[in-house]
Amino acid sequence: MKLSRRRSLHLAVAASALAALRRSARAQAYPARPVRILVGFGSGSAFDILARLIGQWLSERMSQPFVIENRGGAGGSLATEAAVRAPPDGYTLLLCGSPDAINATLYDKLSFNFSRDIAPVGGIARAPNVLVVHPSFPAATVPEFIAYARANPGKVNFASAGIGSVSHMAGELFKTMAGVDLVHVPYRSLAPALTDLIGGQVQAIFATMPPSIANVRAGKLRALAVTSTTRFEALPDLPTIGDFLPGYEAILITGLGAPRNVPAEIIDRLSGEISAALVDPGIKARLADLGNEAMPMTPPGFGKLMAEETEKWGKLIRAADIKPD
Repeated sequence: MKLSRRRSLHLAVAASALAALRRSARAQAYPARPVRILVGFGSGSAFDILARLIGQWLSERMSQPFVIENRGGAGGSLATEAAVRAPPDGYTLLLCGSPDAINATLYDKLSFNFSRDIAPVGGIARAPNVLVVHPSFPAATVPEFIAYARANPGKVNFASAGIGSVSHMAGELFKTMAGVDLVHVPYRSLAPALTDLIGGQVQAIFATMPPSIANVRAGKLRALAVTSTTRFEALPDLPTIGDFLPGYEAILITGLGAPRNVPAEIIDRLSGEISAALVDPGIKARLADLGNEAMPMTPPGFGKLMAEETEKWGKLIRAADIKPD
């Protein structure tokens, strides 16, 4: 029997409405069981702390446990690979960010493509690093640091939390833009690197904020500038490196991702809950304590930022011929 055009249109509208109703019901029912958030770094790391902060918020708001699962290794890539292989049902999420943008080029044999295989859920936070030196170092400003490094090529060491870390990339970007020859000394984490800087074994670190601030205030280190494009609230008198090297920026960004093909309504619900967290005064204060500032972003916005960061760090890694351990 041939259906009339009007009848066909009515059926199509009804089918569309039914599908929308089912999607809405599925979003309201989610989550029906515990959700795991994969973290590519160990317990107590900056990523782990942020994951636990946002996980606790989601647990309270969505009435199901959001369990943090640490899978360290390969600069965070092991956790990303596990997320890529997980069912796209919203019950496996990934705390992602700058390491994923860097790893996309640093590791040339990854079994996944981050931008293709991980769906962005939303931004969480951004954090500058700070260029700190030993108090005996003969430079109190960024221009003086650059002048000293140019006068002593290959004699200034900068430590990092490891090859491919944001502290490493910040230093490599500085080398390129300032035209200086600094020697990179990678450590397994930032803590021993800071210990050696305080002890005078290395001269500088582009370090994360919380441990840096404590040591600067204690007089154990001297801060020269932050790596963000704007001054940081915790050290308001400190200039940015970009004040002297226009265009310089090297920050740690974090956000939430999920395996591709997770239903859009689940992505939207998670994104909405994260956005609500990032305007909450308590969450914002806790982020500030951790040297971060809230970075609320829609899924497309966070995806665009990750693509830009991937391109930026990819160019630097190729130009400097940086290889993983």
